[in-house]
Amino acid sequence: MPLSASSSAREILTGLHDIMAKRGSAQSKLDRVVDLIAAAMGSEVCSIYLLRDNVLELFATHGLRKEAVHVTKLRMGEGLVGTIAEGRILNLAEAADHPAFAYRPETGEERFHSFAGVPIVRLESAIGVLAVQHAEPRIYQNVEIEALQTVAMVLSELIAGARLVDGARRGRLRSAGPLRISGLKLVAGMAKGQAVFHEQRVIVEHTVADDVEAERTRVYGAFRKMREQIDNMARETEFGSIGEHQEILETYRMFAYDEGWSRRINEAIDSGLTAEAAIERVQQRTRARMQDIDDPLLSERMHDLEDLSNRLLRIVSGRMGTAAQVGLAHDTVLIARNLGPAELLEYDRRRLKAVLLEEGSLTSHMTIVARAISVPVIGRLHDIRHSVEEGETILVDGDAGSVMIRPNRALVSGFEQRLAMSHKRRAQIEQLRPLPAITTDGLKVSVMINAGLAEDASHLDLSGADGIGLFRTEFQFLVSATLPGRERQQRLYSKVIAQAGDKPVVFRTVDIGGDKALPYLADMHDEAENPAMGWRALRLSLERSTLMKAQARALIDASAGRVLKVMFPMVCEPWEFEEAKALFEEQVEWTRKAKRGLPKKIEYGAMLEVPSLAEMLDILLPMVDFLSIGTNDLTQFLFAADRADPRLAQRYDWLSPAILRFLKRVLDAARAADVPVRICGEMAGRPLEAMALIGIGAENFSITPAGVGPVKAMVRSLDAGAARKRLDKLLAKPPREMRKSLADWARRHSVTIG
Repeated sequence: MPLSASSSAREILTGLHDIMAKRGSAQSKLDRVVDLIAAAMGSEVCSIYLLRDNVLELFATHGLRKEAVHVTKLRMGEGLVGTIAEGRILNLAEAADHPAFAYRPETGEERFHSFAGVPIVRLESAIGVLAVQHAEPRIYQNVEIEALQTVAMVLSELIAGARLVDGARRGRLRSAGPLRISGLKLVAGMAKGQAVFHEQRVIVEHTVADDVEAERTRVYGAFRKMREQIDNMARETEFGSIGEHQEILETYRMFAYDEGWSRRINEAIDSGLTAEAAIERVQQRTRARMQDIDDPLLSERMHDLEDLSNRLLRIVSGRMGTAAQVGLAHDTVLIARNLGPAELLEYDRRRLKAVLLEEGSLTSHMTIVARAISVPVIGRLHDIRHSVEEGETILVDGDAGSVMIRPNRALVSGFEQRLAMSHKRRAQIEQLRPLPAITTDGLKVSVMINAGLAEDASHLDLSGADGIGLFRTEFQFLVSATLPGRERQQRLYSKVIAQAGDKPVVFRTVDIGGDKALPYLADMHDEAENPAMGWRALRLSLERSTLMKAQARALIDASAGRVLKVMFPMVCEPWEFEEAKALFEEQVEWTRKAKRGLPKKIEYGAMLEVPSLAEMLDILLPMVDFLSIGTNDLTQFLFAADRADPRLAQRYDWLSPAILRFLKRVLDAARAADVPVRICGEMAGRPLEAMALIGIGAENFSITPAGVGPVKAMVRSLDAGAARKRLDKLLAKPPREMRKSLADWARRHSVTIG
């Protein structure tokens, strides 16, 4: 019988400890463990792979050939097992269909079709993999996957205690000399300070609960204390009192009170885990989900939840001290795996000079807050916490995304000179924010921002942007425990419109589905291998028309007396746009009959993210009032390259001739049809890429707020006519290195590109 309740998980945990408490070799114990798990889960195969000498070795199995034990080995990232060891959870009805599948004939696994596996994690690093298989194709139930995670957590404690695996990953070897590390630039700026770790790691020492109710009481108390802390922070912080991104803390507070999160932790306690282990198990599930999420906005909301999990874990374990509570004694470069917005705000801004993260992303709440308070941030610094000692000097070049640890005197001297120049240049760029983006030959370029929070609209004047070119309405759906009703949606849209004042706002209808599944909508949790190309965005909205009708009515009511600009995401063919527009017009007619206020005008647009739509422009353009090109999705679809795959992240350049030619063809067709086009996405927020876009005919951008100043500086130094002549020549006969050719041209013509 498959596992069906938390009581079955408790039986496995009890059996595990009975096995490990008895005498015998580690090998004999693991052999009995896989037999126990297979029997409890009704599984034909249960296998344990352990990491030894940086190779995943089949250590014990029930169901595969015994002669494969200690013979079958896979590298990290190799095969399904190696993929899981990198932090992913797999649940496959047909294992051989997965692109990472690697056949090992000695195991005899060819007769088994379904496969599910979870990483065995210790000290945030995978030390092995626990997997089950069945002969019949099937998708394992969520309760079975959660049971595997629970068992894997207990196994990690037992395996580490028996010293069966390599030690925790040590990262880069520290040396006495300077060390340079490169990462992802999140917030620009330069800083110098002493290394300070945000928090000491909380190690879950005991995983199995002696008294489930006592553990539940402990976690309830920790939830109460955490919520009090967040409430106090929202009331007292000066950050909100000056009107800067207060809604970020409100969203963070929403997570703290989310019933679904607390329910999942309670269910983990029901399975027999201690409070600490239950929090960690749910946290591991969150981390695995983040790896499968392609949308950066949702991914960063998951980071907020991770931040709260860390806070809850420290409370329940009685280890609440962070560097913020101790206080900063010197100019500080803060180091963390990740950091939430509330934790950042606990630090003394007079001492906090920069933040370095092992993770982090451009769209995280913490990044938004750090940008607002001018703290440089660099993310994706792999193993930074293992590469530096507390108190060592660090030089941070947020403009280049690089870090220098233990610099010598000459390096410090050169850095301080560049720091002075950086401050001067930043002041010059800030002066450009209120000025219009006009090229030296008189071309007016519209620079708007992308947003997903109401407070982004309240700072349009400070950002220097011309409006909001893309407001992602799905954010409200993603952070909510229940489907937002029409009235709730209307309140948000009304607030955004009011705060934007006279500046335009373009609302994108909800883009959910695929990798952005909502727990409160049924049939959204299919295990699609390519969620970005699955049941999402307009496809989902047209099928679930009641969801789109509610949003349409909310937008119509919120825009009464004003111009409503609305666009539909992931339009693949013109008929989809027609159907979506017709649905909106039905709600307009309903509003008119109800004698409610109507927008003065509605402008309808389409997002061109799918290449197929470019082949239908002759039919589409007469239908639309405007077109927006989503360069992030478009690029991955053009190159068949998952933008979330780190192996491909740097392989396909936005300045590739293929992309520029494609975009130019769309821009030329739209210009001939007199339809305005706006380029949305990260591409337009980079000065060199924005220069190239102007060179192929683009005049309207929607970018991150941080990009407004640098892009305006580029525009105001550019001769657009000369750039277009240069791009025509380059695209007619593309050079091998388009990026270098454009950068060289920009420097020769004194174009400000960074």
